Amino acid sequence: MMWQDLIFMIGSGLSIVFLAPTLRDATARVPLGTSLPSMGIGFVYGATFFTLGMTFSAAGSLAAGTMWALIAMIRSPTGMGISARLFRLESPGLLAADLRRWINQQRAERSRAEQFVSSDHGY
Repeated sequence: MMWQDLIFMIGSGLSIVFLAPTLRDATARVPLGTSLPSMGIGFVYGATFFTLGMTFSAAGSLAAGTMWALIAMIRSPTGMGISARLFRLESPGLLAADLRRWINQQRAERSRAEQFVSSDHGY
C-alpha cells in the first residue's frame, strides 16, 4: 500500500465525519448546486483512484460521494416530497405520523371525487 493511498482515504473519511451533522440536522437545507457537483466529484475521484490501484482512496471517495448524494436527496430545499419523507432520519414516530397524514389525504380526496358522481344512470 502506498502512503498516499492512506492519506487520501483519511481525508475522505474526515469529510464524511464533517458531513454527518448536516445529514442528521432536520433543519439543514443544502442547495443542489452545492451537493450534486460534490457528489459527482466524489464518484469521479473514486473511479480515478480505482484505476490507479488506490483501492482505499477509491473507497473513501465513493463513500464521500454517497454522503453527498444522501444530502442532495434528503436535505435539498426541494426534497420534501413523499419519497424524501420516507428517508427522514429524525424518528420513527414522525415517519408514522407523516404516513398516516398522507393516507388520510388520499382517502379524503377519493371521497370528495365520489361526491360528484352522478346518481342518474341514464347519463
